[in-house]
Amino acid sequence: MAETIEQAVARRRTFAIIAHPDAGKTTLTEKLLLFGGAIQLAGEVKAKKDRMNTRSDWMKIERERGISVVTSVMTFEYGDNVFNLLDTPGHEDFADDTYRTLSAVDSAVMVIDAAKGIEPRTLKLFEVCRLRDIPIVTFVNKMDREARNTFEILDEIEAKLALDTAPITWPIGQGKTFSGTYHLAANAVRRSDEETERTPVHGPDSNRAAGLLPMNEREAFIEELELAREACRPFDLDAFREGHLTPVFFGSALRNFGVRDLIEALGDWAPAPRAQEADARRVEATEEKMTSFVFKIQANMDPNHRDRIAFVRVCSGRLQRGMKAKLVRTGKTMSLTAPQFFFARSRITADEAFAGDVVGIPNHGTLRIGDTLTEGEDILFRGVPNFAPEIMRRVRLGDAMKAKKLKEALEQMAEEGVVQLFLPEDGSPAMVGVVGALQLDVLKERLAAEYT
Repeated sequence: MAETIEQAVARRRTFAIIAHPDAGKTTLTEKLLLFGGAIQLAGEVKAKKDRMNTRSDWMKIERERGISVVTSVMTFEYGDNVFNLLDTPGHEDFADDTYRTLSAVDSAVMVIDAAKGIEPRTLKLFEVCRLRDIPIVTFVNKMDREARNTFEILDEIEAKLALDTAPITWPIGQGKTFSGTYHLAANAVRRSDEETERTPVHGPDSNRAAGLLPMNEREAFIEELELAREACRPFDLDAFREGHLTPVFFGSALRNFGVRDLIEALGDWAPAPRAQEADARRVEATEEKMTSFVFKIQANMDPNHRDRIAFVRVCSGRLQRGMKAKLVRTGKTMSLTAPQFFFARSRITADEAFAGDVVGIPNHGTLRIGDTLTEGEDILFRGVPNFAPEIMRRVRLGDAMKAKKLKEALEQMAEEGVVQLFLPEDGSPAMVGVVGALQLDVLKERLAAEYT
């Protein structure tokens, strides 16, 4: 029996991962995909040569520099849920891409380095989530290294973010003695993510919990856990979904600690696709008619074909392969002949998609960032922001014979929304505007790699 729209929407979880650079965002992304069965071996950012490259960082410049410079979209299943994971650029020079991505998600995972706490980029991204009422799940990463006191981390989250915390798991040790996590509500231990089930225990002083630690650390762990039970707030689902409280998980993405608890919580607690505000009315996710908006354009995901993909967040109804949709900006109808689900650079045909799903639509300049697609209704989703450039540069070409090709390349890059293109009326060289200096480096390297 075919899945109803209501059933399909209830299973969707669309979320982004936000973090300061080097907090472990990309490694966590890889491990979440690993648990979703989407990949068989996670390729950590600093992986050895015999391991695969990170799937979310698919551009050459990302692999070479170990940074994320574009948003990657990955769809996978885990348990009864369909997850749409949007891996955002960590570098501040690509804030515009990240902010647009946050217009397309229903929740976010905030990754914090256990040694560094709340860092500037984390704070900025959290503020954007708060403006959009996006619920936050917190993952305190790198507990296998020297870390700050657990209570200090919780206090900093509450003080700097004005956000209540509810620890769900508690680290058993830290640094070299980090041995697993204790689930406060379930009274259970998980020593690593290879354990599909938690092991029930009779309290923190059981051999299964404190027994994982050296003798000289056991008493302190038991006291710390008892204090956590008394002093920390219990988890409140309504407060979480309203953006007032964040559940906190501790672990190490690199060493497979704590990730399974995180993905299970996203399935259980993260909201299903929410209603979206349009100019004329509020669009409910379970409505029959399809509505969607474009939040990202990506050029040259397949360099051999110079393709352009418009990433579309479905807001309601059922988007089906081959259906006709109205591009509200122009009033014209277009055929959605080849919508695609993405796994970073890889893709499969999407026969149908529901609210919360993110699909790619190949196009040749027809779609723009911020466009709305419907089954005929004239509404516009207004949540995709635009940004004024902070740096302007002229583009000078050494070979005049390649002027036409350069213009086409710049126009295609500008469609992505990361760079803005200005063509002076007097015929002088084109100018590009960017938000951050690193974007100029990326532009230069991509032009050289993709258009020469």
